[in-house]
Formats: sequence, structure tokens, C-alpha cells
Amino acid sequence: MPAQTKAERRAANKLDHFEKRQTERADRGPRGLAESWVERARALAAEREKDGDTEVWNDLSRTISTWCTRYEQ
Repeated sequence: MPAQTKAERRAANKLDHFEKRQTERADRGPRGLAESWVERARALAAEREKDGDTEVWNDLSRTISTWCTRYEQ
């Protein structure tokens, strides 16, 4: 296995952590999985914001707004 950079190790650890939590939450059914995905979306948005993506939170907001509008009716 080739040597990993610090960033690659960090990304792999974050993915492992997400997958572990998602598996644990899956035992609680769709609600647990939804919580896992919301947590992941917020983490990704925060990370992309740090990298200079100025649109990421607007995109997430529009996506959630669309979902809410669909189910509020």
C-alpha cells in the first residue's frame, strides 16, 4: 500500500467514521439514516466553505427548502 499524505489519512478516517455512524444509525431505520445524511451534508458544506466554495451553503439550503416544500403540502 502506498504511503498516504496527512490529508489522505484524514479523508479516509472521516469516511470510516461516517460509515460506522451510518451503520449504527441504520439500526434505527430511515430516521437514523436521515440523521446521518444531514450530519454528513453539514460537514461537507463546512469543509467546502473552508476551501473557498461560496455557494455550498446556498445549494444545501435550496435542496432542503425544496424537500420541505414538497412535504409541507
